[in-house]
Amino acid sequence: MLSYQHGFHAGNRADVLKHAVLDLVLRDIAAGPRPVLYVETHSGRGRYDLTGAQARKGGEADAGIRALLQGEAPASFGNWLDLVRARGETDYPGSPALALARLPASARAVLFERHPAEFKALTENIGADPRALIREADGYAGALKLAPRGHEQIVVFSDPSYETRRDIEALALWTPKALKRWPAGMILLWLPLFRDGREAEFGELLAELGANLIAGARWPVAPAEASSLEGTAIVGFRVPGPIAKTAEAMARDLEALWARAA
Repeated sequence: MLSYQHGFHAGNRADVLKHAVLDLVLRDIAAGPRPVLYVETHSGRGRYDLTGAQARKGGEADAGIRALLQGEAPASFGNWLDLVRARGETDYPGSPALALARLPASARAVLFERHPAEFKALTENIGADPRALIREADGYAGALKLAPRGHEQIVVFSDPSYETRRDIEALALWTPKALKRWPAGMILLWLPLFRDGREAEFGELLAELGANLIAGARWPVAPAEASSLEGTAIVGFRVPGPIAKTAEAMARDLEALWARAA
C-alpha cells in the first residue's frame, strides 16, 4: 500500500523483535567467508528520527525501544541495543541502515521501495553508501529478477505493511516463488500477530514450506485497546540452526519481559 509510512511506528514493540533478530542473523552472516547480497522488498526510509513529528504522533517507541533502553532488557538483545544506543534517538536504524552497519565492505545491498516520499527519504538516508542500490519499484517483482554473483550468499528480507488482507495474500504468493528462485538463499519475513488471528493460515503455509526459524512474541493487550496487533514474529528459511534457536529464545525472553511489565 502506498499510504503506509513506517515513521509513525518506528521503534515500536514490533520493531524490537524484528530488528534484534535481523541483527543477530546479519552479524552471523558478516562473520562468514562468503560475500553477501542483501535484498529488501519493502525498505521504508532506512533510518528514523524517534524525536520527529511522525514518531511522536503515536509515541509507539515508548513501549518498544525506549522501554528496553531505559529499563530491563534480555541479555541476548545487548549487541543490537548497543548499536541503537550509539546512534541515538535521532538516527534509529531501520533494517536497511542496520544491514549496512553490520555487513562488510564487500557486501552489496539492493533496496526496493515504492512509496515516493519513502523512496526519496531512503535515497537521502542511505544512498551515499556505495554498497547500496536503491530502486523505486515493486520489491516482490524486482527482487525475483536478482541473482547472486559468484559465491555470494543472498539474504532477502521482506517486511510489507500488512495494511489489508491482500498484503498477506501477496506475500503468500511470493514466498514459494522466492524459495524456488534462490534454492540456497536465506529468506526472512516479518509477520505481525493480529488479535483476530488473520495471519494464522499464512503461518501454517510458511511452516509447510519449510521455515526453520519461527520466533514470535505477544504483548498483553487490554480489551479496550484500539490496536489490531498483539504481537510480532520473524520467520526464516535456511537460517543456520544455532542462530534460529537463539532467535526463538530471544522471542521467548521478550514475551516474558512484556508479561512481567504488564
